[in-house]
Amino acid sequence: MSDIVNKLWGMCHTLRHDGIDYGDYIEQLTYLLFLKMADEKGIALPIATIYDEQGNKCYVECDWETLKSKSGTGLTDHYLLVLQKLREESGLLGDIFAQSMPKFNNPVSLKKIITMIDAEEWASMGVDVKAEAFEGLLDKAASEGKKGAGQYFTPRVLIQSIVRLMQPDPLKQQEFTVCDPACGTGGFLVAAYEWLIDKTKGALPLDEVQRIKESTYYGQDLVARPRRLALMNLFLHGLKPTIYLGDTIDEPDRGERYNVILTNPPFGTKGAGQAPFRDDFTIQTSNKQLNFAQHILTVLKPGGRAAIILPDNCLFEDKAGEVFEILMADCNVHTILRLPRGTFIPYANAQANVVFLQKGRPTETVWIYDCRSNIPSCTKKDRPLTADMFADFERCYGADPNGNSKREDQGMIGRFRSFPVDEIKARGYKLDIKWLKDDSLDDPNDLPEPADLIAVAVSELEAVVNELNEITLLLGSE
Repeated sequence: MSDIVNKLWGMCHTLRHDGIDYGDYIEQLTYLLFLKMADEKGIALPIATIYDEQGNKCYVECDWETLKSKSGTGLTDHYLLVLQKLREESGLLGDIFAQSMPKFNNPVSLKKIITMIDAEEWASMGVDVKAEAFEGLLDKAASEGKKGAGQYFTPRVLIQSIVRLMQPDPLKQQEFTVCDPACGTGGFLVAAYEWLIDKTKGALPLDEVQRIKESTYYGQDLVARPRRLALMNLFLHGLKPTIYLGDTIDEPDRGERYNVILTNPPFGTKGAGQAPFRDDFTIQTSNKQLNFAQHILTVLKPGGRAAIILPDNCLFEDKAGEVFEILMADCNVHTILRLPRGTFIPYANAQANVVFLQKGRPTETVWIYDCRSNIPSCTKKDRPLTADMFADFERCYGADPNGNSKREDQGMIGRFRSFPVDEIKARGYKLDIKWLKDDSLDDPNDLPEPADLIAVAVSELEAVVNELNEITLLLGSE
């Protein structure tokens, strides 16, 4: 994948001379990659109708083979026709290509990209390739100081670990739904479906196929480009998902309820002194992640379960305690995973956690697994995040997706410990509980990376900023 990203990025440099910025370039890539992968998977695309100079009706294929056979102005004209036809389609195809417009002024540049894409067998790579290519290009842009990489993405190995634990199985009951309310490029939803296919060895019951493929997977994202990628990824997996475009925490509750929620809400505040106006949000806060937690409390079905990635400050700032007090009254917040340092490198260096909960009964005990203390930081090249890093946590979590497996408290020297709700209450419902001494902090030759120390400081500063925002809210309401 790194070689492919380098090829794609190299072409991006070329296209800048044609006036195409990296954002437009990535968007055009999504269209072209979709056409190529649809061809590889044998997915039929609509046929456009045009009229020649004599007024005769002509039919034009919108597939990859027809596109790559063109050259010169005939290529750019045909590409325009393809995008026009696909964006006019009803349903999922129309959503994917909504507002699509060609950005290539030079047919030679377009031909080069088509040739480069055609040289790869994308569908056979076994990953949601477009999302990885998209993320790789954002990484390149971020490393060159571009501001367009404000979004960052959840590592696949972490997504897959969470999905294995949560077991989002729509065969267990009718009307079973899986949702990511901050879905980005659809990583959690794709992994949830791939988990199901692996579990069933690809043999879904014939009488369940339509329900699973058309009525199971839901998502929402604030930004059009990642949403388009999510739609494409799921469509190319044979699914017809529902992916909304809009602000999840600002919009009123639409009444949909879900069995499983898997999500990594965007980090940061909504804006200085701003909080969404939602009748179902008990705690008024400008902290995005805490508002997502309240949203999840609303949209989970009774008995439904969720896994939410939250930064450290969401476990210790003042409003966090208020939100978790409510969550723990209505949900069993049974497990927290402290993620390794550097989990989100290169997109961000935030320190974060995964919070696992089930709606329907109050919390009695919180189990915390420390996958951070005395563990070297993850780096992009030398020590990337791997599935092995979560193997012991998965064993400790157990086979029950709702956290009800028999567990063993490993004590003060172990990584997995339990804390009764009375102790949590005495801490003001703040869950940033640490017990392992991090020896690297005492050894001047083995200190954490400067970026990790900065990440800790940033998390604490964000908590202070959030609390100042809350004070602003209070002053504004008086």
